[in-house]
Amino acid sequence: MRRPNGQTYHPRQLADLPDVAALRRLREAGIVSLLYGPPGTGKTSLVEAAFPDLITVAGDGDTAVADFVGEYTQAPGGGYEFVYGPLVTAMTEGRCLFIDDATLISPKVLAVVYPAMDGRRQITVKAHKGETITAESGFYVIAGHNPGVHGAVLTEALASRFSAQIQVSTDYDLARTLKIDSRAVRVARGLADRQASGEIGWAPQLRELIAFQKIARVLGTDAAVAKPAGRRPRRGPRRGRRTPHHRLRPRHHPPGPRPPTLTAHPP
Repeated sequence: MRRPNGQTYHPRQLADLPDVAALRRLREAGIVSLLYGPPGTGKTSLVEAAFPDLITVAGDGDTAVADFVGEYTQAPGGGYEFVYGPLVTAMTEGRCLFIDDATLISPKVLAVVYPAMDGRRQITVKAHKGETITAESGFYVIAGHNPGVHGAVLTEALASRFSAQIQVSTDYDLARTLKIDSRAVRVARGLADRQASGEIGWAPQLRELIAFQKIARVLGTDAAVAKPAGRRPRRGPRRGRRTPHHRLRPRHHPPGPRPPTLTAHPP
């Protein structure tokens, strides 16, 4: 959470609560939240665990206003009818709206949600007779943001709408609990430390570790690092090391008459 002094806190440090409990407490207080962190850290899974009544909008560069408020669609019996979008549904039913990859959506499109997020808690559906929608009790907005992803832009207008900005990082202790190979977890943790210091630009997150473990199980091995192909493990010191000349000798005599054998007799 980003407090007025600019310091950033992990969700666990928010009132000393677990992640899920912290998000639920923020919803009860009506504090709009933005989760940010590298892809694969479990932001979506965290929101899904915290809010069973979730409605999700997956954001991308093609997301339009109609994807939030709704649009006219052709009815089965002919003609057209207006079908409300996820934003209107969440407002009228008092549910949680999760805007995933919010910073990939055009700021002009995302602005349709702003009136519902502030004290007005209302939006105007211009495409449907200028209808005004008022949010019911329980309506809540939470968003996800992946910094550094191509096309992701966190504008000042968007950032100012989220009072709580929560950094989500990979829980490597959880990775161990999920029985992921300890060597893979140790390597990932070391790469994450190097990424945090700016030495490298990427480190495997929980999603990659889970995928790694699945691949290891499919291949029938739990090794964190595969052995190089074509190399056999050494099983102790070799006996009777052969010379290169010896290795070139054939094991069997070629077909045809053999050369005579000379036998030395004692005098």
